[in-house]
Order: sequence, then C-alpha cells, then structure tokens
Amino acid sequence: MSTGEIGTAAGAPIRITQRGLWFEEFAEGTVYEHRPGRTVTEADNVLFTTLTMNTQALHLDAAWSATQPGFDGQRLINSMFTLSTIVGLSVSQLTQGTLVANLGFSEVAFPAPLFAGDTIYAETECTGKRESRSRPGEGVVNLVHVGRNQHGQVVARAARATLVRKRPTEES
Repeated sequence: MSTGEIGTAAGAPIRITQRGLWFEEFAEGTVYEHRPGRTVTEADNVLFTTLTMNTQALHLDAAWSATQPGFDGQRLINSMFTLSTIVGLSVSQLTQGTLVANLGFSEVAFPAPLFAGDTIYAETECTGKRESRSRPGEGVVNLVHVGRNQHGQVVARAARATLVRKRPTEES
C-alpha cells in the first residue's frame, strides 16, 4: 500500500466496528481492565437516586447525612449506581453487540463507600465459560466485576453470569 492509500483496501475505506468479545474470545482467568475511569458527580447520584425512586436520605439529604456517623458527614453514592457503572464500564470492551442476556448477579458487595468527586475504575475477570445446553450458537460466560476508587480501594464487587453469542460461521 502506498502512502496515499493508507486506510483503504482496494480503494474502499477500511471499516472497523467496535464490538465485544465473542464467546470463543473469552479466556478464563483473564482480567480485563476498563479505561478510562468515571468521575462520579453529585448530579449523577441525585439523578439516579430520584429516577429509581430510592428515597434513602443517605443519598439525598445533605443536612441529615452530615449528622450520621461513619461517612465523614458526606452523602453516599447510591450503591446501585456504583454497580451499574462498573458493569457499564465493561460493555464496550466485553459485550457490545455480543451479549444476548444478563442471566444474573451473585455475591454483590460494597466493601467501601463511594462519594461525589471519586473516580471509579473497573476491571472484569472471566471466571468460567461453557457452551449453552439449550441455545446453540451461544455460551454462558461468568464474570467478576470489581470497581476501585482513585486510591485503589475496592468499592464494589459482583459476580455475574451472561449469555454471549458465539462467533458467526459462514453458514449462520
């Protein structure tokens, strides 16, 4: 290819579509780091909390939260927002366009709080996979998502089972 043809194949532009991993591409024991991170704002917390009808004062009431022990007078980021964010950070790298279904979560834990202004980073480990017994062309992939704040402290961990497409074959 000459310099003038970079980015083309037979005169047509090369097109690359971002996607997640096919079932065959997941490797048990591999840890996928998802970057960039996401700095959480007060607005994120209030919007998510009110959209989901979670009226917990620890998320909404700054004056009341300031009187509560254990969190330095700060409002907590809604833990369901934290969980959603660590899963969301994994999508473009792991499941964009290849996920069939989220089968369920287990072992969800929030060992440390997350506050407005914290940045959350996520990583996902593939802990197992098997072909689906009932759905040819798909497989079950087990993942463990971990979210850490900017100090490296784990703020969320969740085991998750997903149903993922296998790489299409020429006959499919």
